[in-house]
Amino acid sequence: MPILPVDLHIIVGSATFGVVIVLIALDLLDITVAALLGVVIYAMTGLLTKGAIVSALDMVSGPLALLFGGMVVARVLVPTGIFDFIGGWFLRLTGGSGKRFILGLVCLISPICAFLPNATVVLLMAPIVTRVAAALKFDFVPLLILTAIVSNASGLLTLVGDPATFIIGSAVHLSFLGYLARVSLGGLLSILVILPLLPWLFSDIWRERRPLPADQARTILQRPGFAAAALAALAVMIVMFVLGESLINMAPPAVAILGATLALLAVYGWKVEPVDRVFADVDWKTLIFLLCMFLMVQSLVGTGVFFRVSRIVADAFGTNILGASMMLLAGVGVLSSVLANTPVAVITVLVIKSYLVLIEAVPEEALGQEYLQTWPDATLPVFVAVMFGATLGGNATVIGGAANVVAAGIAAKQGSRMTFARFARNGIPITLAQLAIGALYTLVLYLLLAS
Repeated sequence: MPILPVDLHIIVGSATFGVVIVLIALDLLDITVAALLGVVIYAMTGLLTKGAIVSALDMVSGPLALLFGGMVVARVLVPTGIFDFIGGWFLRLTGGSGKRFILGLVCLISPICAFLPNATVVLLMAPIVTRVAAALKFDFVPLLILTAIVSNASGLLTLVGDPATFIIGSAVHLSFLGYLARVSLGGLLSILVILPLLPWLFSDIWRERRPLPADQARTILQRPGFAAAALAALAVMIVMFVLGESLINMAPPAVAILGATLALLAVYGWKVEPVDRVFADVDWKTLIFLLCMFLMVQSLVGTGVFFRVSRIVADAFGTNILGASMMLLAGVGVLSSVLANTPVAVITVLVIKSYLVLIEAVPEEALGQEYLQTWPDATLPVFVAVMFGATLGGNATVIGGAANVVAAGIAAKQGSRMTFARFARNGIPITLAQLAIGALYTLVLYLLLAS
């Protein structure tokens, strides 16, 4: 039985959530410890029920599988020397120019994020960024911030690029190829809008030019057989992301686990290192943080507070889906800047579905996860708007996206703090520009579907 009445549950749950965010925003407590503290309070007050735990695990399993699988594959690639190889090539490509470093980073990250979750891409790119920055004596923290921001934006290129995008796209049964046709262009535009802002936001590095180190040794891939097997695991994962659902009905989370399993088999088969060491290097801190946020969000769902939000949206906009889309894009963008964008995506899917049921755009059965009917084209703009809001809103602060949290953790391991304020100085202007592009893209999509 609940320890508190329902109305008090809403107050206590919302207040606790707010305190957790303040603790994180002001750097008063480690983000994962703060999230764990919130879960403990929810459990003590009866907000965290068995039903909420089951629902949260059901929703979080897909995003966590995507991140975990990508992390394992990225970690398995380390002994191959591929990061040293790419790092040496990238260093020569920069020619010592900060401008070329920054532009090259954008060009290198974007296509990788089309097929791997963005937090995984940060894990892959961080060793390259920090090593090249050290060789040129650049401050690596703003470069890691840029890496996270570009990774988040590039997460809109495909269905699997960002856990938030995957959650929202899956809610309306968008396939990988269907996503490419309807949403990917918007992801490309959100990357391009960053470019004119770079000379202003990263001016210190943009203007720098340093001599290349004199002792540049050419690196080669280590253990060719193992390297081939590890890269093959990565290739299989990428191919199955694109074709898995259409060929054998294999969803992206299952594909990520498949890729991780093949990579671990390579580690075990070639006896490169103990498998335990690979697992020890997985970023469990980020995974635990996301799990805690999902648990708190799902606990709040049980109070009915989000259905009340749906009713407010329905009363305010009625059948004006374009107006609702724009409002949700802005609102979700703000929420994703102060909450982890993945649980925000879960919240918003619930709000959107309830709103569409209230305005009778879809039947009440659409609220259930077992609803497999094709969603009307007229409802697509509101989901696309929220994809932009959740994915790009997460660029504003260090806690907005899993990729940001990973980047902050890597910076800390390297001896530098990526504070809330430092990330926001770069993140907020970029986020505002990207959300404007998202609104324009949603408007065009709405007009095309309406014609």
